Amino acid sequence: MLFSYLIAFCIYVIGAFAASGDDWRNRIIYQVLTDRFARSDGSTTYPCNTGDLKYCGGSWKGITNQLNYIQAMGFTAVWISPITLNIDNPASYHGYWQSDINSLNTKFGTAADLRALSSALHSRGMYLMVDIVVNHYGWTGSQGSVNYAGYKPFNSVDYFHPFCQITQDDYDAGDQEAIEQCWLGNNVVELPDVNTTHPKVISTYNKWITTLVSRYGIDGLRIDSVKCTQQSFFPNFVSASGVYNMGEVADGNPDYVCPYTNYVPGVINYPLYYPLVAAFQSTSGDMQRLVAMINQLKSSCKDTTLMAPFLENHDQPRFPSYTSDRSLIRNALLTTLMSDGVPSIYQGQEWALASPTDPSNREAIWLQSGGFSGTGVMHGFIAQVNAVRNWMIAVGGSGWTTYQSEVAWSDNNSMAMRKGSNGYQSLTIVTNKGGSGAKQVVQLSAGWGGNDTIYEVLACGDGTTQSDGSFFATIEGGVGQIWVRKAILGGSGICGM
Repeated sequence: MLFSYLIAFCIYVIGAFAASGDDWRNRIIYQVLTDRFARSDGSTTYPCNTGDLKYCGGSWKGITNQLNYIQAMGFTAVWISPITLNIDNPASYHGYWQSDINSLNTKFGTAADLRALSSALHSRGMYLMVDIVVNHYGWTGSQGSVNYAGYKPFNSVDYFHPFCQITQDDYDAGDQEAIEQCWLGNNVVELPDVNTTHPKVISTYNKWITTLVSRYGIDGLRIDSVKCTQQSFFPNFVSASGVYNMGEVADGNPDYVCPYTNYVPGVINYPLYYPLVAAFQSTSGDMQRLVAMINQLKSSCKDTTLMAPFLENHDQPRFPSYTSDRSLIRNALLTTLMSDGVPSIYQGQEWALASPTDPSNREAIWLQSGGFSGTGVMHGFIAQVNAVRNWMIAVGGSGWTTYQSEVAWSDNNSMAMRKGSNGYQSLTIVTNKGGSGAKQVVQLSAGWGGNDTIYEVLACGDGTTQSDGSFFATIEGGVGQIWVRKAILGGSGICGM
C-alpha cells in the first residue's frame, strides 16, 4: 500500500510538468478506442455491431468512470482516440477523419468532460496520451467534390497537396514522395493530404498543439500516419508540444522506421511487432526471427527505450485470431510488457478477443461478459506482469528503463531476455512450445553474483545461483517466467512480499 501511494504521489508531481521521454519510459499504456470502451450512462448492454460502421456511444466521461478498471491492471497511462471534430459521417467513430482541429468531437463529450478525464488520471498518478492527426482531413465522396472552404482552419485548396491516390505500388517501391504527398482514402471517403511544408500550415499546427496540450492537460501524443507526412515537419512540432511524441510508422523494416526517431522521439515498434506475432502464433513459430530483430533494433534505432512495443491495436488483427493456445497468448503478452520502451496494450486484450480484422477488432468493451468486473481471461496475468514491470521501474529507475534488453540465451522455441543494470536486472523467459510443451532445463546467466537468492515472480518460487552466477531454469508447460534478485522485492506486494 505504501509503495502504491508513493508511486502515485511522485507521478502526480511529475505530471504537473511537461512529460518527457524520460518520464514516459516509466509508463505502461492502455489504448482506448474512445467510442468503444465505455458509455457515459454505464450501460453494459447497449448494442454495438462493429459491422455497422457507426458511433456506439463511448465517451470521455465513460473512460473516467472506468479508471478503476484500467488502473487495477497496473496501467499508468491511457491513450485515447483523436479528439478533434470529424466529418459528418457515422463511420468516423474512430476519430481519424477530422474537419476542424479547433473544435472537439462532441460525440465523445464536452471540453469539461475531457478536462475531467485528464484531472482524474493525474489525481491517480496516471498520464493522458491523445491521438492526433496532422497528415490529412476527411471527406465523404470523391476527390473532385471536396469543399475545402468547410475545413477549419485550413479552408483553402492551397493548404493541401494536389490529388493523387497512394497505391500499394508506391509503398512497395518505397516512393517516399508519393507516400508523403498523395492521398490516403478512396472514392467513398477521401483523406485530403495536408501540405505540411506550407509555412502557414506549419505555424498554425505549432500554435494549435501548444494550446491543445495546455488546455486539456495532455501528457503525451500519438501521431497518426507519420510515414505519410514530411519528416521535416516534426522537430518544431514536437518542440511546440512540449511533451513526448510517439509516431505511427507502419512498416516492419527497421532500416526504414529507425531514421524517423531523428524527427519524432518515439515510434510505435512495428519492426518488433511482425516477428513477435510470428514467434508466438503457433508452436512452430520463428523464435530466431524475433531474437534477430531485438538485436537489430538496438544497432539500427536511436533509442529502443523510447519506442512502443505492442501486440495488438485497432488496425491489426487480435492476436488470439492466430491461436487459441493461452500459453502462447501469455508468452506474447509477457514479451510485449517486458520489452524495451513504453509498452501498449489495446483495450480488449484482457479478454483475449479473437477478431481477425478491422472493423471487427473494434468491439465494445462494455459488452464483454462481466462488463468491467475484471474477470477477463488475461486480466489477472496482465495485472501480474504490470506489477512486476512497475516495481522494476520503481526500484531500478533509469538503470532499468534505459537499459537495452539483451538476449541472454535462445533456441528455436524459447529465449531469455535480460533487462536492467546489475543488482536490479530482470530475466524474462518466454517460449512458444505451447501448453503441452515438453520439459526443458537450461542453464542461464543474467549477471547475478554467485550463491545469490533469486526469485521467479510469476509462479512465486525461490532459486539460487551457482558459484559462477548462473542458475538452472525449468521451462515446462509453455509457462513464461520472470526472475529477479529476491532482495529487491521487499515491500513490493509481489508474491505477498
